[in-house]
Amino acid sequence: MQPFRSVLLAAAAGAVTLAAQAQTKWDLPAAYPATNFHTENLTQFASDVDKATGGKLKITVHPNASLFKANEIKRAVQGGQAQIGEVLLVNFENENPIYGADGIPFLAASYAESKKLAAAQKPVLDKLLGAQGMMLLYTVPWPPQGIYVKKEIGSVADMRGLKWRAYSPATAKIAELIGAQPVTIQAAELSQALATGVVESYMSSGSTGYDSKTYESIKYWYDTQAWLPKNAVIVNKKAFEALDKPTQDAVLKAAAEAEERGWKISQEKNDWYKKALAEKGMKIMTPPAKLTADLKQVGTVMLADWQKKAGADGQAVIDAYNKK
Repeated sequence: MQPFRSVLLAAAAGAVTLAAQAQTKWDLPAAYPATNFHTENLTQFASDVDKATGGKLKITVHPNASLFKANEIKRAVQGGQAQIGEVLLVNFENENPIYGADGIPFLAASYAESKKLAAAQKPVLDKLLGAQGMMLLYTVPWPPQGIYVKKEIGSVADMRGLKWRAYSPATAKIAELIGAQPVTIQAAELSQALATGVVESYMSSGSTGYDSKTYESIKYWYDTQAWLPKNAVIVNKKAFEALDKPTQDAVLKAAAEAEERGWKISQEKNDWYKKALAEKGMKIMTPPAKLTADLKQVGTVMLADWQKKAGADGQAVIDAYNKK
């Protein structure tokens, strides 16, 4: 009996070893809190992949810039330190203008327009990321961007000299055009920057204002609905190609579902965030006509500037966007 038992134990050990070898583990760094809707969507995506592959591919989400800072995530995926990651596309506009298409004020200012722009941008993004050894899995927009400010404003002139949070080349450009002082602050550092007075104004969604407890430092949010920047989930191409076909299919299916779910949640949460901010004492303001007109002028200047820098690829995106 003893030899037979040894054979059984050896077989069991072998099976465990095979299972361990068969399981692939991916790290997914993200820049936003675990409670943010983008991160919750990532967690659901990872869970869906786990279920669909029977545990063959395990994706661990690392929220709140705990594994890599927001501006390091793309490079980490490109270099293979992380197999997959979530990035805010507009953060990388200086690297290539195409990444900044959805940061141009009033080019796409609603969910319907944002979806059209995403479709127009996708072929060029696929080509751009592909050349860098990556693949685009899916995108999800933030709710429309508004202005957080400590005082009531009626025009862009009222914002001159304000210490303005710049989290992307586009928001830094806005600061330059309106005469504010840009200060580079990423989402994970925003609460502290507000509390210590390092910044006193910025443009972002209701989501960021709620997550960062901006209402503790700033009392006005102007609902300008200026643009909807997108987060993109990108994957290292070699890591993806190393998966077997059923696992690849499971990842792509879960990604398509995450995209559809994410767009829907973003839209639903937009009103929820505004209500939640109001309940915390923030005044949700309708922008005066002069402020909107001034900001649209800023958008016109930025679009012309962007088109010049983006060249033929940029023109292809704008032409496809205007056609649809």
